[in-house]
Amino acid sequence: MREWKGYKKGINLGGWFSQNDHREETYDTFITEDDFKIFSKWGIDHVRIPIDYHLVEDEKGKPLEEGFKRLDNAVMLCKKYGLNTIIDLHRVYGFSFYKGYGEYGFFDDVSFQERYYRLWEAIAARYAKYHGTVAFELLNEITEQSYSERWNRIARLCIGRIRKIAPETDILIGSYWNNSYLSLSDLDIKLDEHIIYTFHCYDPIIFTHQGADWIDEMPVDYRYSIIDKSYKQINEEFGNDFKDWYASRILVPGGSDNPIFGKEYFTSSFSSAVTLAEKLDVPLYCGEYGCIKYCDPADQLYWFKAIHEAFEELDIGRAAWTYKEYHFGIIDKGLDAVRDELIKYL
Repeated sequence: MREWKGYKKGINLGGWFSQNDHREETYDTFITEDDFKIFSKWGIDHVRIPIDYHLVEDEKGKPLEEGFKRLDNAVMLCKKYGLNTIIDLHRVYGFSFYKGYGEYGFFDDVSFQERYYRLWEAIAARYAKYHGTVAFELLNEITEQSYSERWNRIARLCIGRIRKIAPETDILIGSYWNNSYLSLSDLDIKLDEHIIYTFHCYDPIIFTHQGADWIDEMPVDYRYSIIDKSYKQINEEFGNDFKDWYASRILVPGGSDNPIFGKEYFTSSFSSAVTLAEKLDVPLYCGEYGCIKYCDPADQLYWFKAIHEAFEELDIGRAAWTYKEYHFGIIDKGLDAVRDELIKYL
């Protein structure tokens, strides 16, 4: 499996240019240079910056120079503090990973797709000169498996148009089931030395998303611990509590000894993706992983340590979700007691 240098340990800046109210005040104050100073002390080497199309284009798809200037500033702050950058298109006109936004039509409307290609051409024209330190992520979390064939076609066309402008820029692409590592084998694109396969991991979902009010199947008062539980116990409790929900995308490894939850849970889970990446000689990267604020802090530390050890053993780069607020903030008050230790496991 090819190494992706410069993108080993990172942090997401969710809520700054994406999943927010898109007011100037938010853009100006949610993340500041002081935060980049903090990143430089954490031992990380990159940040993933999710952006919604609202930041960089108007309602008709015309580029917004003011929004691009804000993104320019973020890239320059990364450079100032020795960090590489991933520009992640988190929400595009006509599609979002979150149905609550009411974005529809992207996978069927060629005009929406052309708007998407033009947006990436504008991004590529602006940041191609920073290849090696700025990477592009085509689209966050394709949801339905039924989109797979159309997504492959769209991604191939988009990569081709980007390559005419930015031939040496690293491009990240994920697959359906919200960037599941289990769906990477269905990607069908032409690989080059600057293509990266990306996935997200919030396993087991009954732990990392306990109490999430945006998941219909998750009771808001539900609480779950993974400390001192075996794979078998997690699997049984998952089945009892959630039946077939997410069964196609959540893998809970077994084994005759059913070991206590830890590193092996993730190394086993990621094994098929690693085998694929080794076969194709493509780098493997986890763009999101983390725990909701309702998880007990000691449980969170336990979970981060386990997944960190797996990433290290398998040489998978990653970026934790997320730095601040949005239910998963690492600097939020609830993690005060364990934060210094937890940061070691990013």
